[in-house]
Amino acid sequence: MDSAELKGLRVMVVDDSKTIRRTAETLLAKEGCTVLTAVDGFEALAMIADQQPHIIFVDIMMPRLDGYQTCALIKNNQQFKNTPVIMLSSKDGLFDKAKGRVVGAEQYLTKPFTRDELLSAIRRFVPELKA
Repeated sequence: MDSAELKGLRVMVVDDSKTIRRTAETLLAKEGCTVLTAVDGFEALAMIADQQPHIIFVDIMMPRLDGYQTCALIKNNQQFKNTPVIMLSSKDGLFDKAKGRVVGAEQYLTKPFTRDELLSAIRRFVPELKA
């Protein structure tokens, strides 16, 4: 799959780390994605209705509204329940992965992620996104 297939894909990255947001934004923009960033769940939820991202990456550990709460709120919304949510965490724990699945996350990436991990996570969901 080449980057042309990711062109125009709206990807949201929700993370309180500026470094993570910038890294993801740089990698994804190179692939032709439109990247939306938010510093926490509240900011993300305010943007989702307007921007309607195709896929959302959410950090687990964030102030105010953590990644699990953010994911649960996205998945409980009729309009966005089918939007893939991928959890980002610096911990690679089984408990975190299980909890992510419980709130409806499609996948789990451990930080720091590589370009390939980020892109393959998106590509897993691109066929159904483009449909």
